Amino acid sequence: MFSSLTLVSLFSLVYSAIASPVVCFDASFNLYAFGLGGKDWSAGTQDSWGSGKYSNAYTGLFDFKGSAQDATATGRPPFDGANTTCYTSQFYNAIYVMNGDASNPSAVHIFDATAKAWSTQAVTTGAFDPASFDAILDHDTNVFYALSKGELFFLDMGSLITANSSALNWIDVAKAPYPDGYQPVMAVAQNHVHFLDVPGTPAGDANIFVIHFSSFQTQPQSYPLPDGSAFPATHGQAASFFQAEGVQQEFAFIPDDGSKTYVINVETNTTQAIAGPSTKDAAATYAASITALVQLDSKGAVSFLPYKEGDASTNSQAAWASVANLATSVPPGSTSSSSASSTSTPNGTSSAKTTSAGGASPSGNSSSSGGSGSSNGALSVGLRTIVAVVAAGIMGAIATLL
Repeated sequence: MFSSLTLVSLFSLVYSAIASPVVCFDASFNLYAFGLGGKDWSAGTQDSWGSGKYSNAYTGLFDFKGSAQDATATGRPPFDGANTTCYTSQFYNAIYVMNGDASNPSAVHIFDATAKAWSTQAVTTGAFDPASFDAILDHDTNVFYALSKGELFFLDMGSLITANSSALNWIDVAKAPYPDGYQPVMAVAQNHVHFLDVPGTPAGDANIFVIHFSSFQTQPQSYPLPDGSAFPATHGQAASFFQAEGVQQEFAFIPDDGSKTYVINVETNTTQAIAGPSTKDAAATYAASITALVQLDSKGAVSFLPYKEGDASTNSQAAWASVANLATSVPPGSTSSSSASSTSTPNGTSSAKTTSAGGASPSGNSSSSGGSGSSNGALSVGLRTIVAVVAAGIMGAIATLL
């Protein structure tokens, strides 16, 4: 018995070294945690995430915590990529996963959230580098836009909820007018791709790619706070808040230090500062629905911040809380994300974020929801080395235990 339990623990260590879980929403804003604890989980909608008190005449008062639903299905990717990211296709109720399989990093894995079924779409990369990029999924056209080694690319997903037999192609749109080495922080709102922390751009400003005209704006746009201050010019993560209908109008920016959460509204050209995440984790990733911002930290803990568009007073009092039903199913610390060790650049964490880009891509209005995905080949080698070392340790342990 001791030997069996010890081996299980050792194999769990291997898993935690290579796992790269992500959080994402479907079109009904059920929260999914993919690859968490070796499985996929549905936490349901926001009203299902909490815990509370229940009493009756027979049992008295006691705490209750629901459990997340096991959503693991055949055909899923192993979620072992150097930097796994996921993106919500609101029109088609699909979730797209990039870098979900270390052995096939160019593929896009498709989760049909209605049928609860997985398929894998082949993709031809061309000049696009799947080991070094940041991407978003455009809301209206269902087109990915990605910045890879200074070039803007697009990948048209059409109306796919199931992979087809023909490979899709990454298409080069244009060279971005940003300095070499820029580590993009991208978000979408009102059919514009916003780039934060561009070198030389003042704090509180964002550089913009305009979808309708397939062009980069020559001047950045300012989004000041009410007191005249500005969100910092620093690296972080971004996630766009969805609308019940139509394109996104706001996005959250969380600096790597987690000091605050900044919500940028592109309708009013303003920013509000609200509570930063309780867990300060530069390797954390984020996803947003209509009324919540969700954090997945590098130890596998999932928390959320309630949000109400247009209600600054309520938002200023909001506090981060655990997604309790996920914590019940997969206790924090029982698994860990590899995002902290799977990236070599400051923006190498995954996030489900929203942004828009267009132009040389298919015509039509575009805004997007997606995530970032940057990593490099050395990281994949590093992860394989970690796995090899741990596996060697397991073999030695087996010899000892047997």
